[in-house]
Amino acid sequence: MKSVEIVVAAHKAYDFPKDKSYVPLQVGAKISDTNLNIARDDTGDNISLKNPSFCELTGLYWLWKNSKANYKGLVHYRRYFSIDKHILTDLEIGQLISEYDLILPKKRNYYIESLWSHYEHTLHIKPLEKTGEIIKKDFPEYYEEFEKLKTRKSAHMFNMLIAKREIYDEYSEWLFKILFKLEKELEKEPETKDYDAFHQRFYGRISELLFDVWLNTKHPNDLKIKELRVLDVEGVNWFKKGGSFLLAKFTGRKYDKSF
Repeated sequence: MKSVEIVVAAHKAYDFPKDKSYVPLQVGAKISDTNLNIARDDTGDNISLKNPSFCELTGLYWLWKNSKANYKGLVHYRRYFSIDKHILTDLEIGQLISEYDLILPKKRNYYIESLWSHYEHTLHIKPLEKTGEIIKKDFPEYYEEFEKLKTRKSAHMFNMLIAKREIYDEYSEWLFKILFKLEKELEKEPETKDYDAFHQRFYGRISELLFDVWLNTKHPNDLKIKELRVLDVEGVNWFKKGGSFLLAKFTGRKYDKSF
């Protein structure tokens, strides 16, 4: 079987899958007072210090730079790819990678508004606007697809994927070029430094929107892609999530926590 390493991004102790394809990884390990006794994102080539704003992307980066597995992936300690309401097993992973280049979550559909307007209603829009400026200037071939965020209503979310190494690495290189440019640009924007801890996590959120910008531009038709359901092992309170969204949309009240 081809080698597979799927990071399970975690910041606290948890009951991780036992299948050997999964690599529980303590993200933000460099700034944590706790040692979870699992792999850490502050080893090798890493950006562990950026975890408060880059979130699980410090795990994405760590695997990109430090793994030579044939297939690489990222999931979360509480969110996994699922078949028949269970976490994807080694056997199922092996079957899927024999048929597909890329495994993604089923698209999330926002129905009543675009990806851009949803972001604008629930979070601070300045970093996303600045991302667009960077893409227009330095990655112009992707700008047309970026602008579609203002009309598209669905996307592959959660920064979750399992991909052939060359695809995973290609995407990671593209993504971090943009995010590191964004980081430098926002040093000139003092308002972003005043965001609270929840809103400082915008690099992780922007990357969710950028994935399809990259995929639809770079690989519109040449990859075999499988979409799978996402299993949230802690469940989702859709009533609270929906209520918070409506408050954000109609009153201007931004999100103040994840759901």
